[in-house]
Amino acid sequence: MRLFKPADNVIFADVRIEKDFNSLKEDDWIKKAIFRAIADFKENAFCGERIKKEKIPKVYIQKYGIDNLLWYPLPDGWRLVYSVFSDDNVLIAMIVEYFDHKNYERRFGY
Repeated sequence: MRLFKPADNVIFADVRIEKDFNSLKEDDWIKKAIFRAIADFKENAFCGERIKKEKIPKVYIQKYGIDNLLWYPLPDGWRLVYSVFSDDNVLIAMIVEYFDHKNYERRFGY
């Protein structure tokens, strides 16, 4: 059974990723797709596909201290990876990274 709970907030894990996102033009397809993902997270933070713990890249664990990771499909084979956690009873979806399928496979060693 899949969890269903809306995210109270959606944040970016890294200032660099947020700056890259904010620098995209408003009509850029990837920016629109990420806005759609954010809206979906606010409806259900667990709407993505779970990534097994042993597949979580060590860099994510070391840099962000995460213990769960999900991926969300974007158009043209792109992926957005995110983590979900609770802070003072507030459920937060944290966008860790977004990239094309080739770089996704490289990051996860597929």
